[in-house]
Amino acid sequence: MKLADFDYFLPKKLIAQSPVKPRDYCRLLVVRNDKKLILEHRHFYDLVNYLKAGDVLVLNQTKVFPCRLMGKKSTGGKIEIFLLKQQQGTEWEVLVGSHRKQVGQIINFGHGLSGQLIKKLTEKIWLFKFNQAQNKIMSLVAKVGQTPTPPYIKQLAALPDYQTVFARNSGSVAAPTAGLHFTKKLLNQLKRQGVQIEYVTLHVGLGTFQEVTAEDITKHHLHSEWVEVDKPTADRINLAKKQHRRIIAVGTTSLRLLEAMSVNGQLQFGKQWVNIFIYPGYKFKIVNGLITNFHLPKSSLIMLVAALVGIKNVQKVYQAAIKKKYRFYSFGDAMFIQPS
Repeated sequence: MKLADFDYFLPKKLIAQSPVKPRDYCRLLVVRNDKKLILEHRHFYDLVNYLKAGDVLVLNQTKVFPCRLMGKKSTGGKIEIFLLKQQQGTEWEVLVGSHRKQVGQIINFGHGLSGQLIKKLTEKIWLFKFNQAQNKIMSLVAKVGQTPTPPYIKQLAALPDYQTVFARNSGSVAAPTAGLHFTKKLLNQLKRQGVQIEYVTLHVGLGTFQEVTAEDITKHHLHSEWVEVDKPTADRINLAKKQHRRIIAVGTTSLRLLEAMSVNGQLQFGKQWVNIFIYPGYKFKIVNGLITNFHLPKSSLIMLVAALVGIKNVQKVYQAAIKKKYRFYSFGDAMFIQPS
């Protein structure tokens, strides 16, 4: 199992720059991996024909917050701060987009919000301390921040386009993109069919999307991400599992949460940091199927998909999608890996 096994060439014209509207009119590649690989080309609204009463859909209700802050140094120069992870009190881990930075540097964002670089953690990541009380920081960030769309999207998106219709708990620096395809109408239609909808929270961090560089992929380590599962939700999912009903994760974020919070095949409730890395050879404990987008080459996310369908099959799936001109990445089309 080599890093090159998860590489592929994608024409730039297939990188989606804006979402399809209505959201559930994007294309859907249905993947079945029984004795042989079967691919069906549909639209996302066709999910109603593939899900049945008793199936459990698990969605990530995290909410993207405008974590890209453009500030000014005390010298007058501009500087970009990207909020990554809240630490103790008013301190955050941040990416700093400037070549000239030093401990003690004051950065002003306007609206009374400023802060100071406290400590260098890595080449680009610093510890940053805000000047405001903890309960005021997020409201001020909402005023001065920008939507953190990925670098392959050339224009900043309107925040509603980069937010799921069920987003509730603020804390992600990137959207759980598989969930972007759902509309309230589609969710209600699935509920009427008897599909069980459950919500969990994983706050997406930038580390999720980083390219894996280690030739031995088992040496790669993911950044930790915050997850939350309440007891009633865990109980309902465990009951469904006991009854041999299908548990289908919406997005790799939901899948990572379910697997990371599993102990002896039982989903645990609680709040904690997780950094599970799933790649081929992994034995799934909770999840049977996955709804997901098409991911970047050599990313941990395509490795996760390969853990479900196999290394050779994931290449076949991606090549079929490229041949049929599916749209890729955050605003792109989706695939449904059906439970066997």
